[in-house]
Amino acid sequence: MGFLDIKKATKSYGSVRVLHETDISVEEGEFLVLVGPSGCGKSTLLNMIAGLEEVTSGDIAIKGRSMNGVRPADRNIAMVFQSYALYPNMNVAQNMAFGLEMHGIPKPERDKAVAQVADLLQIQPLLDRKPGQLSGGQRQRVAMGRALVRDPDVFLFDEPLSNLDAKLRVDMRTEIKKLHQKLGTTIVYVTHDQIEALTLSTRIAVMFGGHVQQLGTPKEIYDNPANIFVAGFMGSPSMNLFPARVAVENGNAIARIDLADGAAASLPFPPGNAMAAHDGRDIVLGIRPEAITDEDGADRNSKAIHRIETRVEVTEPAGSDTFVVANLGGKEVTGRFRADVDVRPGNTFPFAVNMEKAVAFDPKTEQRIG
Repeated sequence: MGFLDIKKATKSYGSVRVLHETDISVEEGEFLVLVGPSGCGKSTLLNMIAGLEEVTSGDIAIKGRSMNGVRPADRNIAMVFQSYALYPNMNVAQNMAFGLEMHGIPKPERDKAVAQVADLLQIQPLLDRKPGQLSGGQRQRVAMGRALVRDPDVFLFDEPLSNLDAKLRVDMRTEIKKLHQKLGTTIVYVTHDQIEALTLSTRIAVMFGGHVQQLGTPKEIYDNPANIFVAGFMGSPSMNLFPARVAVENGNAIARIDLADGAAASLPFPPGNAMAAHDGRDIVLGIRPEAITDEDGADRNSKAIHRIETRVEVTEPAGSDTFVVANLGGKEVTGRFRADVDVRPGNTFPFAVNMEKAVAFDPKTEQRIG
């Protein structure tokens, strides 16, 4: 049994089911991120944990106690919203202390809690200011502070960084991660940003269509996606997905692919790879951009680097890297090259492909097969 247990939880509005049977067990101190596109059910699940939405069937329990029918105020959870939800007529200290005041906490204890959290978040100079006098990042810190002073069992974050500009979002991401490492709090965090999910979480639940598509650590989700949706959604740039056909030569599996000029190429899977059982089968081959690179930039520890020469379609300089787009199997494929590689659109160039990092999917079921 986990600290937070979600057991076969569903949510329906009339005849429309927006969240299907969901099972997730969150351990104490874990940072779980619910990630997925708009409408996937992640915010609905978060609201069910908070008590803002009723569970249609199944159960949600915190510390072994079922939350079904328990009012939000009685769940000992704290929520940080996308909109900050600060009271404009109160200063920062009053906003942070308001929840404690509503729970009847004496003023000396409220003041002590606010001072401790303000020190932790480095917002002491802001305590006398009103929300209208704060930047977006400062408001978000205050919203986090209001949650922290309550010392809840579970923190719930609902896309808290989506209103911030790109640089501030990165800075706040780091602050939230440092805060979690320092306090060891249990956090459930909703976002549509897969970079946030990968950098913040101890585990990720990737959601789509009201289902949890995959639950695992960031490394498991990134390296071993369960299906084509997870492969294409997680990562920036996302995993390259293109058609291939499996062949077996001398007992070893090979992925045969078509190149843009009408030629074909063969990419051998590592020796002993289970794909040999799929001889003659059409597959969708998945390879991350960093596993398609220039020859000098390829992983020296890999024993499955294979060269393909094909025409470069587009180059995208990105500072520390250059993204290079080619066509494999009729699909655009992006490789991550070193910044100083002399590669130009229209030229034929050797691509080094690390087949140790390749995964394969069934094109019909879209589930991973190898």
